[in-house]
Amino acid sequence: MAHRTRTITAAVALVVLGLLAWPARTPSAAAEPTSLRLGMIGLDTSHAPAFTQLLNDPSRPDHVPGGRVVAAFKGGSPDVEASATRVDRYTAELRDKWKVEIVDSIEELCRKVDAVLIMSVDGRKHLPQVRPVLAAKKRVFIDKPFTAGLADAREIVRLSRESGTPFFSSSSLRFVPDVQSVKASPKLGEVLGAFAYGPAPTEPHHPDLFWYGIHAVEILYTLMGPGCESVTRVRTPGADLVTGRWKDGRVGTVRGIRDGQTAYGGVAFGRKAVLSTPPDMKTGYRGLVVEIIKFFQTGVPPVPPEETLEMMAFMAAADVSKARQGAAVALKDLK
Repeated sequence: MAHRTRTITAAVALVVLGLLAWPARTPSAAAEPTSLRLGMIGLDTSHAPAFTQLLNDPSRPDHVPGGRVVAAFKGGSPDVEASATRVDRYTAELRDKWKVEIVDSIEELCRKVDAVLIMSVDGRKHLPQVRPVLAAKKRVFIDKPFTAGLADAREIVRLSRESGTPFFSSSSLRFVPDVQSVKASPKLGEVLGAFAYGPAPTEPHHPDLFWYGIHAVEILYTLMGPGCESVTRVRTPGADLVTGRWKDGRVGTVRGIRDGQTAYGGVAFGRKAVLSTPPDMKTGYRGLVVEIIKFFQTGVPPVPPEETLEMMAFMAAADVSKARQGAAVALKDLK
């Protein structure tokens, strides 16, 4: 019995020594996220190389970990100047500087990646481009403008629900720290109304605000949340003023700027304080890219599809109001 006890004790000691000698996994290694293989569609916007740099260059102080752009489909729109004049240059940059593989079809892209970013500057392209992505059940981020019309926006939401594959769309302005700090400030109290402003140049293939005014609309919705029921619009050559009435009686307004100094910003009218973004508000893409990676990892969009649809309806109603000389247009009446 004594011999058996000594044997067991020795065996336990060897096990303990073995465990102590085994290289421990560091907490940082355990917590390091899996790097997703990302595909990019539409290399005709400055967002394509900007997002790729944030994701693919770990030496940057603002690097966003968790995913790497590994393949891309060029895309492009010959009838949109902002696309035709840039697509070849940005394609070359992704291929040569960032070693991104350029593929010949979206279907081929989907076979090589875990998730997809649709970056095409032309919103008309987004519905046909997202169809094969959702069919392949790849989570997808769709850059602004989400679409070039309300009907396409509704169809993307329908396809997403039908395939069981989530999507997410947002302007980067929603996630810049200066906007988020106003929204989250405990000094503000309940938000009773808001005012947002930003550049609003137009493009002939898109409804007026869809092309660039979406940024200011996104700031407004970040501060107000959804719930708009009707929109009125005043338009002059130099500016748009679009006012929405929310179902709870609150009022939110967007100023789209085409003449004079342009800038982005917002004011929140709270129950306890009136807070505004600074006059030199900082913009940037990092906050949005962080949210994109979180979405790809979790499948939970930080902006619900219902809110994205409502923003599209807000801008579509503004176009109808313009055609009706500033008459109020109910969002529920849009076809």
